[in-house]
Amino acid sequence: MLGADGKIRCAWAGKDALYLAYHDHEWGKPVYDDNHLFEKICLEGFQAGLSWLTILRKRENFRNSFDGFDFNKIAFYDEEKIDELAKNPGIIRHIGKIRSVVNNAKCARQLVEEKGNLADYFWSFQPPESERFKHVDYATLKLNPITPASIRLSKDLKKRGWSFVGPTTCYAFMQSIGIVNDHIEGCFCR
Repeated sequence: MLGADGKIRCAWAGKDALYLAYHDHEWGKPVYDDNHLFEKICLEGFQAGLSWLTILRKRENFRNSFDGFDFNKIAFYDEEKIDELAKNPGIIRHIGKIRSVVNNAKCARQLVEEKGNLADYFWSFQPPESERFKHVDYATLKLNPITPASIRLSKDLKKRGWSFVGPTTCYAFMQSIGIVNDHIEGCFCR
């Protein structure tokens, strides 16, 4: 898609200013900060069944409501805090997804204890060169939202007790934090 600024972008970025900024400055850029990684995987879980633009519009509310996605704080949320979050109109009030964030915070703490940090763990799932771009149909520019690497990550996270981390969610997470670069050929961000 050719933007009004003369730059070629992935078509999904559309024309919404928030979406364009996300595409241009965040999506696909490598992330190594553990709290930011935790935020990203939680927001991908909240996005399931919704548009990413909905999540972007509520992202600051999510950050404020979930203590900046500090998993060391979230792991200790009690039922009162969960009920408070479920009543918060500034976020997605899906009780299962809210409980998942608390559960995943506990799992993240265990993972950090075992692996040292989340970044090394998540980046260890970067697909080998032989798997890259095999999920792209270049005739239609459509991506298969599930890859062998996202299946591996999903299975391992689930084995560790994480929730709302299916292979599609994991792949979107991998795209968003730069583990894979799915900016289309010609996109100025590629």
